[in-house]
Amino acid sequence: MVLLRNGYAYETAVETLTSPNIMSPDQVVQSTNFYPESLQPTVPKNPISSLVKTSQTKTFKRPMKKRRQTRFVTKHGHCNVRHGNVKDRLRYFADLFTSIVDLKWSYNVAIFVATYTLTWLGFGFLWWLIAYCRGDLSKEHPEDVCVLGITSFTSAFLFSIETQVTIGYGTRAITDNCPEAIILLLTQSIFGSIVDAFMVGCMFVKISQPNKRAETLVFSEKAVVSLRDGKMCLMFRVGDLRSSHIVEAQIRAKLIKSRQTQEGEFMALDQTDLDVGYTTGADRLFLVTPLIICHTINEKSPFWNMSATDLQEEEFEIVVILEGMVEATGMTCQARSSYVEDEVLWGQRFMPVLMLEKGFYEVNYSNFHEHFEVDTPSVSAREQLCQIASAE
Repeated sequence: MVLLRNGYAYETAVETLTSPNIMSPDQVVQSTNFYPESLQPTVPKNPISSLVKTSQTKTFKRPMKKRRQTRFVTKHGHCNVRHGNVKDRLRYFADLFTSIVDLKWSYNVAIFVATYTLTWLGFGFLWWLIAYCRGDLSKEHPEDVCVLGITSFTSAFLFSIETQVTIGYGTRAITDNCPEAIILLLTQSIFGSIVDAFMVGCMFVKISQPNKRAETLVFSEKAVVSLRDGKMCLMFRVGDLRSSHIVEAQIRAKLIKSRQTQEGEFMALDQTDLDVGYTTGADRLFLVTPLIICHTINEKSPFWNMSATDLQEEEFEIVVILEGMVEATGMTCQARSSYVEDEVLWGQRFMPVLMLEKGFYEVNYSNFHEHFEVDTPSVSAREQLCQIASAE
């Protein structure tokens, strides 16, 4: 339900786990029909379930107001960064090939057409200049001319095209009367090969870029925080919509948050690595089915002291990066997304998407972004550890 109060929009959850509209974890697992009836899993009792009152599950209100901090990476993976006041722009010409490839498709096509057109016009002018200086334009006997068939600038332009793209129509041809024409023919042939290699190479790399492959790598719209194996975890889901897989897929996550050091230095958009399985190898994925990526909130996690209340007041962004090689082309592909504090839900768990059918497994992508409420302590992971230690 969404309520309007004091100019802000508040979304409140009025149902609890005891409500008939919300399924318990047992009901969710059984409803997926993933396991045979004889192998239905049982949900073990949580060792810290005493910290949560199941009959009075606490719900949290989050003001849906405008963030003070602009999103660093969009949900589609585009970095919201612009480079300004770059004085030494000649550095871009030092790597001209990459600079052209990085341009938009409209600019690439314009450069492609302009390069060939200007080359043909330039050499066409030189062919016309040779014919003009030799007086071939007014000669009546074709045996004395440098190039047969050149009577105007238009015919010289057409001969330039025929020479560079090796088209021979038989009406225009060079003779051995003029050494300068022979030198120009060799020069245009070599220069044309260089232009072909450069421009065709740029277009080939531009076409074969795996940027569009990232469009079928999807991330969950929300990230969730809940208990897993007795530990508080931050989780999000990734999936691949294609049948051809990403080879050697690897996932990374970074926390983007501005902070101030003890010396008073302000560090804008400071980046902190989030451990999503680097120490255990869980960050290397076999992405055949959607996977839930888990960051365990422990003493080394920046969320160690963060509670459900603190989550509403903090302002941060979690950038997730999925990298791997495209199976069809062998080129490296990267997909990015991000989660701001309003997109991190406390006390939620993702719905299962994998179901067992007759002879195969089926992924139900209609539940890919869905989540449900579970019992989760509202205190931070550090406070939970202290309460368990004091209880013992």
